[in-house]
Amino acid sequence: MPKLRIKTIVATLFLVIAATSQVYCFGQPGIGSDAPSFALVDLAGKKHQLADYKGKTTIIYFFDAESKSSREGLKSIDQLVRKFAEAGLPAVAISSSSEVKIRKFHAQLKPSFPVLVDPGKVSDLYAARMILPTIYILDSTLKVLDVIQGGGKSTEVMLTRLAERELLRKQNKVAKAIGDQLIKKEPAKGMMIQAYAALQEGDSQKAEELFSDLKREPGQGEILGEEGLVAVYAKKGQTAKALQLAEEVEKKAPDRGFVNTVKGNIYFSKNMPEKAEAEYRKSMAKKDSEMFQRANGYNQLGRFYAEKGEYKKSRELYDRSIELDPGYIDATSNKGYTYEKEGRWDLALDQYRKTLQSNPGDVFTSALTQNAQTMLAMQKDAGERQRIDQLVKDLSERFKSQEKNRQGDEDSWTSRPMILTFLNIDEKGGLSERDGFSTVLTSQLASMLNGSGRVQVVDRVLVQRLLEELNLGTSALADPETALQLGRVLAAKLIGTGSLYFMPDTTLLNLRLLDTETTVIAKVITTQFGREVSLEKELNTLNRDLLSSIIEKYPLQGYIVQVDDQEVLINLGQKQGFTLGSKVEVIEEQKPVEYRGKILRGTAKPVGEIEITRVEADLSYGRIIRQDRPLHRDDKIKEKILAKAL
Repeated sequence: MPKLRIKTIVATLFLVIAATSQVYCFGQPGIGSDAPSFALVDLAGKKHQLADYKGKTTIIYFFDAESKSSREGLKSIDQLVRKFAEAGLPAVAISSSSEVKIRKFHAQLKPSFPVLVDPGKVSDLYAARMILPTIYILDSTLKVLDVIQGGGKSTEVMLTRLAERELLRKQNKVAKAIGDQLIKKEPAKGMMIQAYAALQEGDSQKAEELFSDLKREPGQGEILGEEGLVAVYAKKGQTAKALQLAEEVEKKAPDRGFVNTVKGNIYFSKNMPEKAEAEYRKSMAKKDSEMFQRANGYNQLGRFYAEKGEYKKSRELYDRSIELDPGYIDATSNKGYTYEKEGRWDLALDQYRKTLQSNPGDVFTSALTQNAQTMLAMQKDAGERQRIDQLVKDLSERFKSQEKNRQGDEDSWTSRPMILTFLNIDEKGGLSERDGFSTVLTSQLASMLNGSGRVQVVDRVLVQRLLEELNLGTSALADPETALQLGRVLAAKLIGTGSLYFMPDTTLLNLRLLDTETTVIAKVITTQFGREVSLEKELNTLNRDLLSSIIEKYPLQGYIVQVDDQEVLINLGQKQGFTLGSKVEVIEEQKPVEYRGKILRGTAKPVGEIEITRVEADLSYGRIIRQDRPLHRDDKIKEKILAKAL
């Protein structure tokens, strides 16, 4: 071959490589990077900036006004945006074609989102000039989640990626709607998305029906369907059936790893950690899985190592998961919790804030964020830190000497402030996708109960520091006598203890309230937590049940201090939980009756009723509603439990 021809070929190849590098490498925003800012005008002359789209997942669609594939892709996006006009799934289309061609294109399609005219600079910033359409998917912080280039299947790829990311964010309604759109172009992938969304919503029956239908789809449908059925059977607790089908899927599709993740979850729930770890690692070694399945697999293996206290190793796996989706709520939150477990509260808080940026309003992460803020504030406040240190030291000495923290008076009738402390909410069963449930549960309940004014929950910081000082772990707290001693030292009337049991389809809470004075179980509450999207509602219900039980079991009691016309002064106030409008009965103890050598104590007789009209710290004022006899100083009063309070 002549040297000149060889040189020509080499030069041509160099130019091609250089051009390709410019499109795909140089200047192209990569996944996880900040999207380049821009300010362009639409066809009506209105200015649009990238910053306008902060706060929601956004689609940026670079297109050629004369391209058929651009036209088809734009139609699909428009249908999606119209469907989610209320929820908000914004999109913006950008073209460097001539304005005349863009106007003609716009007149034919009439998209519901802005179409912007680009002189060329923005398309260059996004490396979106040579290959069109080019689609960018941005997260709520305007970081790049995905870059999809070219016609053909680009729209289907975009819809699939969008749907997978919505699954990872637990936005099942949005994922299902994208699945509807995807079914028209990629039936198997669309049905898969809808089925997994149903499974996450807790509708195992619907998911099973969809996966069974998917099995009959040509091409990849059989494997996708059977993979999904493995997850369904595991969710329904049919572990033998799930494991058997998983083995069959592995033989048919040895390079797909999702069923290994499911097997790992099953083995972990059966207390077989070695087999669980082996399956999780198999899952990660296989690359032919859907993006959201791989992200979930990395997360579960990270959770496995976090449970063993190997936090550095778990963070490496969470990072692999976050690389696939920077907004994956489970992995980003879990990474923060590893820092919390190490006492590195600044790093934990930073990670929780990143999670909330991508998932604003998430109850789980909000609770962890608040807890981290409290711990950091205490660490930075020298005076508060010194106070806590001294208090912990005093409490520790009192615990070791078995001394109770008594109030110093012998008034057994008057109610003291109802103080509760949470100790040892043990986590059992399967490997939950999100870490820190017990922390979220107790911190949220503490906030709600404290807000009621009726119950005071011992500060979690104080409890943690005391446990560290005494070197008491979970096993020690499982001893009821140790827990009771701690409760008494903390001046708590009640101890909240129990377990969270993670099952395939739900989380079961068994909460016991122990009375530190009588040592009996005052109340047992058993409840289930379903999907994370309903966590706030379920916590509110639990708080209401808990508060009602405490009010019913421990009605406020006290004495009349003074009677002046129709106004009465009572020795209870805000500290004990009195509020405006509370009603109390004035009671009169009945004389004991002797019968056949036994003294029978009569029940107290109501002789009046008082409504509280003014409340101070340690006393209250009330007006007399009813009196069967004149009321006197030292008459006993007892809270009247209204039906609505229960």
